[in-house]
Amino acid sequence: MHGHTFLLAPDSFKGSMTAKEVCLAMETGLRRVYPDARYIHLPMADGGEGTVQSLVDASGGTLHEREVTGPLGAPVTASFGLLGDGQTAAIEMASASGIHFVDEHTKNPLIATSYGTGELIRACLDFGVRKILIGLGGSATNDGGAGMAEALGVKFRDANGQELRRGGGGLAELRSIDTSGLDPRLGQVEIVVACDVTNPLCGAQGASHVFGPQKGATPGMVKTLDANLSRYADVIAQQLGRDVRDVPGAGAAGGLGAGLLAFTRSELRRGVDIVLDYNRFERQAAEADLVFTGEGGIDVQTRFGKTPYGVARASRRAGKKVIAIAGFVGDGIESLYDEGIDAVFGIVPGAARLPDLLAAGPENVARTCENIARVLKLSGWNSRQEPPI
Repeated sequence: MHGHTFLLAPDSFKGSMTAKEVCLAMETGLRRVYPDARYIHLPMADGGEGTVQSLVDASGGTLHEREVTGPLGAPVTASFGLLGDGQTAAIEMASASGIHFVDEHTKNPLIATSYGTGELIRACLDFGVRKILIGLGGSATNDGGAGMAEALGVKFRDANGQELRRGGGGLAELRSIDTSGLDPRLGQVEIVVACDVTNPLCGAQGASHVFGPQKGATPGMVKTLDANLSRYADVIAQQLGRDVRDVPGAGAAGGLGAGLLAFTRSELRRGVDIVLDYNRFERQAAEADLVFTGEGGIDVQTRFGKTPYGVARASRRAGKKVIAIAGFVGDGIESLYDEGIDAVFGIVPGAARLPDLLAAGPENVARTCENIARVLKLSGWNSRQEPPI
């Protein structure tokens, strides 16, 4: 018996494999060299695309689909996860209100709404959950989460008492916010928001100036949207007693961060930290001899909250060595060696067309992990020793 225990904690390889599929490919390769080892699978994510799938896979949960209101008002099919404990749900706001629902001709943050995200939250409440994990990012919206709140029962009115039109443009007329119809179940639910940006709601670093242009905002629209979110923040402060204007992360997802803080029991956290906690990573790492992580690309940006960085930091706290693999290894990875990643390996065997590389992802992961394992075995490593890296 080898007695080795490997903890496999990768993110998805976008366009190629889910995180769970990467775990399986890693084990396939390692098992060719260490057939009797123990393999712990922990599909990971950082709060962005793939987070719901990873949490569902890691917990033995289920995916559910709902028809909701898309960012331009047309119905879209969105999904959420009910996790294995039956008490926790997971949502990616982009599933309902994402920028992939618009194109160069239709994107318009003056009218785009986060209403569908609120409908997804309501669908989660129907399951009686006690906690909802929400990943921000990839939004088409700049409405401060007003659409989300409206779907949950909040009324936004102008000076004549008329309800506002949806979208970031409608907030120009905002005079009053009525929360008397807010879904009472929200008072019993903790919402944990995966947010990897620190932008405030308003100003030069706010939602409109920094993210508005990629959502279709012209320079003039950026000024309008920022002024409207400023009004929104003022009315929230005056009438609800909550100051969301300058909270780091309030500007995420077109200000949805601010909306969640204003209308729900929410806290903003780094996405990878939420997933690490939910997966009880450090408890699992304590049983491992060596940790494997990975992502489609690893480069200098990885240290800004990406999954391999989060896994490395948590592994270091647990006193474990970490090997990372990636489809693309970019510049600046040297900085990661000081953060807990001990070695980085690219999985691509040679020049090839991207579609072919994506299709061959599992095979390339397995071969790379097998070769890493062969080097470990050559060193004479046994499970009572520190890994020789």
